[in-house]
Parts: sequence; C-alpha cells; structure tokens
Amino acid sequence: MLDYDFENSVGFWLVGAYQAYMRAFNERLAPQGITFRQAQVLAWLAQAGPLPQNELATRMLIEPASLVGVLDRMERDGWIERRPCPHDRRKKFVAPLPAATRVWRKVAEVGRQIRATATSGMTATEVETLRDLLARVQDNVQPKQLTSS
Repeated sequence: MLDYDFENSVGFWLVGAYQAYMRAFNERLAPQGITFRQAQVLAWLAQAGPLPQNELATRMLIEPASLVGVLDRMERDGWIERRPCPHDRRKKFVAPLPAATRVWRKVAEVGRQIRATATSGMTATEVETLRDLLARVQDNVQPKQLTSS
C-alpha cells in the first residue's frame, strides 16, 4: 500500500544518520544543562557573528516564534543579548555575551566527541570522501541561482 524503496533513498540515509547523530549530541549535552537549540544558536553565532533574529530562525529551520523562548532563556542566563538594529528598529540582532564562551566550549567539545564517535573505524581518506560526497549532495539539492547574461 505505502510502497517505497527506502534502501535506495538518499534522503532516508541522511535522515537516519542525522537523527542518530542528533540523539547522541542531545544525550551528551543534556547533563550539562544545554539544549540542542541553544547549542544551535551558539553555533550559528560562532560561525556568522551577530545575526538578525529572523535570519537566525531561518538558518535553524524553525519558525521565528519558536526561537523566542530559546532566546529568552539564553538572555535570562546571560549567554546572549538582543540588540536593536541601527537601521531598522523593528529588527533585533542576537549577539553572544562573554558568558556564552564557557557554554560554547562545552558544546564544541561535545561536537568533537560525537565527530570522533561517528567517524570511528574510518580512515582519514574515508572521512574526507564522506565530507566531499555530503557537500556534493548538498550542492546538488540547493536551489540554483539564476545568473543574468
């Protein structure tokens, strides 16, 4: 009735690996009092610097309203602050505070541990191949930008 060839589905492979990876990540973060969403906020801020709140939600693939509670807790704990945009008073930029450094160190260490676990038994060449193949999959499914001639 609901027939599909899951064993040949790249999406099924990716989702399964992602779910297992995130489950392991969450299990290691939880005892340290850090949620996955908080870790995700800090990761985006570490990668991109302060971001508008709505852009942060877009990058995290969640609704802006869903992000508000996460940011409220992080702001209450002194990890981030929301600053008004100098050009648009309706926008708020999310920026890390010094207290976030300690939390980020824990998140990064858990990330390194999970990465080591996930790639255990793989050679350096296999890990590099995995990275390259996943980058190619990502590139293949990204919307293509139209170029004007």
